[in-house]
Amino acid sequence: MERLKILVVDDESRMRKLVKDFLSRSNYEVLEAENGEQAVDLFFDVKDIALIILDVMMPKMDGWQVCREIRRNSKVPIIMLTAKSDEKDELLGFELGVDEYISKPFSPKILVARVEAILRRAGQTEEECLSIGGITVDKAAHQVKIDEKPVELSVKEFELLTYFIMNRGVALSREKILNNVWNYDYFGDARTIDTHVKKLRNKMGEKGEYIKTIWGMGYKFEVN
Repeated sequence: MERLKILVVDDESRMRKLVKDFLSRSNYEVLEAENGEQAVDLFFDVKDIALIILDVMMPKMDGWQVCREIRRNSKVPIIMLTAKSDEKDELLGFELGVDEYISKPFSPKILVARVEAILRRAGQTEEECLSIGGITVDKAAHQVKIDEKPVELSVKEFELLTYFIMNRGVALSREKILNNVWNYDYFGDARTIDTHVKKLRNKMGEKGEYIKTIWGMGYKFEVN
């Protein structure tokens, strides 16, 4: 099977090497660019790049400009890296069509997990049936089976379980879950999610242990 190509754009060679090493271990083919102009040229030359990891602060052309150029022609998933966590920057990134926003310093393992989650989401139309740890989710039929036995879930419980499985291994904040499953902004009411997670765990029986609580943040779906 052909390896997926990921373009890593950062003017710091040490950062590119770090990210490349971890992505290569996960069987991705990594292309590198040290500035924005090089990144744009490389992206349009290669054509089949599956995802871009893009630093914000770079010489010649910054990450925002690169994102604008690429978004004129492509919906390729983009992860932005930034040295500072600024809400205005983050909002600008999402307005430009950025898929994920990660502040430096970050864990390379978390970065790889987010890459995998985004690539799964990008290809979700092809992945109609999800199967992991004895759980099978048929998205087309809207059915869930655990150890081959059907489980009755509400619409939101089904969507929540699907979202967890597609983002397995990734720590998910309550804000992110609300935005993606309930499709509205987070205003501090975590009870909605916590109530649904509790019901979902109960219906999943022993498999409910796959949904780990991350205190003070949210949840992570992880098969033991």
